[in-house]
Amino acid sequence: MAGELAQSIQDLSIILGTAAVTSLISQRLKQPPVLGYLIAGIILGPHVPGIVVGAEETLHLTHALSELGVILLMFTIGIEFSLRKIARIGVSAGLTALLEVGLMVSLGYLAGRLFGWNATESLFLGACLGISSTMLVAKAFEEQKLRGGFVEVTFAVLVFEDMIAILLLAVLTAVASGAGLSPGEFAVTIGKLIGFLLALLAGGLLVVPRFIRGVVRQNKGETTLIAAIAVCFGMSALAATAGYSVALGAFVGGMLVSESGEGPRVEHLIKPLRDIFAAIFFIAVGLQIDPNLVLVYWVPVLVLTALVIVGKVLGVSLGAFLSGNGLRNSVRSGLSLAQIGEFSFIIAILGQSKGATGEFLFPVAVAVSLLTSLTTPIFVRRSEALAEAFDRRLPARLQTFVTFYDGWIEQLRAVPPAVSTWTAIRRAIVMLLVDAILLLAVLAGSRLVHWPLVTMISGRFTLSATLVDTTWISFTVVVAAVLLFGVLRRAAALARILAEVVVPARKEGKLDLGSAPRRVFTAALELAFSLVVGLPLVAISQPFLPYSAGLVVLGVVVAALLFSVWQSATNLQGHVRAGSELIVEMLARQSREAGGADGHKADESLIEAHTMLPGFPGMIAVRLPAESPAVGRTLGQLSLRVRAGATVLAITREGEGDAGGDTVMPAPREVLRAGDTLTLAGTQEATDKARDLLLKGSNIDNEYLAPR
Repeated sequence: MAGELAQSIQDLSIILGTAAVTSLISQRLKQPPVLGYLIAGIILGPHVPGIVVGAEETLHLTHALSELGVILLMFTIGIEFSLRKIARIGVSAGLTALLEVGLMVSLGYLAGRLFGWNATESLFLGACLGISSTMLVAKAFEEQKLRGGFVEVTFAVLVFEDMIAILLLAVLTAVASGAGLSPGEFAVTIGKLIGFLLALLAGGLLVVPRFIRGVVRQNKGETTLIAAIAVCFGMSALAATAGYSVALGAFVGGMLVSESGEGPRVEHLIKPLRDIFAAIFFIAVGLQIDPNLVLVYWVPVLVLTALVIVGKVLGVSLGAFLSGNGLRNSVRSGLSLAQIGEFSFIIAILGQSKGATGEFLFPVAVAVSLLTSLTTPIFVRRSEALAEAFDRRLPARLQTFVTFYDGWIEQLRAVPPAVSTWTAIRRAIVMLLVDAILLLAVLAGSRLVHWPLVTMISGRFTLSATLVDTTWISFTVVVAAVLLFGVLRRAAALARILAEVVVPARKEGKLDLGSAPRRVFTAALELAFSLVVGLPLVAISQPFLPYSAGLVVLGVVVAALLFSVWQSATNLQGHVRAGSELIVEMLARQSREAGGADGHKADESLIEAHTMLPGFPGMIAVRLPAESPAVGRTLGQLSLRVRAGATVLAITREGEGDAGGDTVMPAPREVLRAGDTLTLAGTQEATDKARDLLLKGSNIDNEYLAPR
């Protein structure tokens, strides 16, 4: 016994020593230490010639310690949550995460089926691809000292991704334990999960926060650490007893500790312990990887790596933009989240340990994670340049749409709707969700009773089984189409209500000058709601549908909505051009009457113009002094729309002597002069940043104006 213990300790010293070296090399190469831990495990594993720590006792000990790593990792992630924090970061990040995870689970499931894997394996694959790595992203941001802006958006999305991952783990645990993918059992599994979580949270909120606050008041760090670990393991044990993953219990335990208000203090104490056991977890993952399997499945590895990078960049960027985070921040967040990590390992290990998946899925998921972990630091480092390049290459109509859309979302958040409008909004949301749930129930229920019903009817009425089968499928398609139409109709109604909050319709008999902006805003919101509802619906229903039927239908709907947005953006471009000409005329008249440009009167003219032009976001006037760094440069060199997100609508130029100034339409080659007054449109943040760039230049956010 003593000899076995000595051997295990010797093996562990080799494992940790190797991990220290490989993680140091990894960080020297500007890669996260997690990569070094995985490589150390692969090097020392039984599948690579050389030093092998393959003693059974050592492997058992490493596995046990790695389980502690998972528990502590999930516990600290839970501490980052609180009900107040979730409310503060709002629905924007939640909708983005829902859209992106729904897209990746759907694409992952479809890819698995195309590779010839069964439904359960494909479902596990989709879940592996759905969740980004908090550890990799946090490390990349820390090394590059990034703060604010898109970093906040990225972490907010990660918060909701982690919440979705916990739900996925719970559902997949039930599936892997034999519940299967039948619609009835799937619904029962979800119901039990919700009931368990509610009971755990309700009971825990009565005990844990008070207990932690009482312990912390003693001001004994050691006692606080032990109490927090006791909560962590206690909740994990409750989850395991109920048949769920220990990770679920640890996560809930962390949330309950966070509700005590002492989360930061507890996290500070537990962080060193977590780092050690988390490192052992990643090493244990590496020990289990067979590089030969990765070589055998090299095609899926490369395909899935490309799928993760493209799918996550697209999903996060589109979701974050549509939920009002700005194009530039959205694209940078999408580039930052283009990887998978710790949750993917946990999900793949779960499937393999329960026998729900083949042994190939785990090394494939780890290989994809390794490849995407290599690209993540590069994408984060280049995200600003890539976002600017993408923004510059947008067609003019889309650039105008992006600027105005950000302003509309800001107004939607700032303007509280009337009570009657709130009632209509709530009703539309409820009906949208009801129609979506009914659609899911019809698709899943039809799969459940399909063949038993066909067999019964064809036997009782001596009808052809093919005829009955065709009739039943046709009936299901018709009912599903009706409900799908209802979902789209509800989404359109909700979009119209919200659009009219920002751009109210003119009363009957009056010219509706806001019809063009309201139409494009409605189309964009309708696209957003269709994606947020449609992608999770497809992800959930895909196991009950033939291959890609759900994705194809959603693809057709989204294509139609994108075309509508494109057409409406064309009309918006004309609306903005006409409005800009009106602003030019009003400013020119004011300038002639005042005998020159005047900032205060320009602001008054803009207020009047804003009243006459519904749908235009906030407008400000900025006068350029002689010392402005923008003087002598062209609008194209300044790139205010790309750098700040604001659009220049007009330029008012001072005249000589007593002569009134000229007001001109902006052009990329227009050279700015001292005394010019620029009319800017956009969100308050965008126009404020544009003003700072015009007046202070390179001192703002390290953004350098182009050379003269």
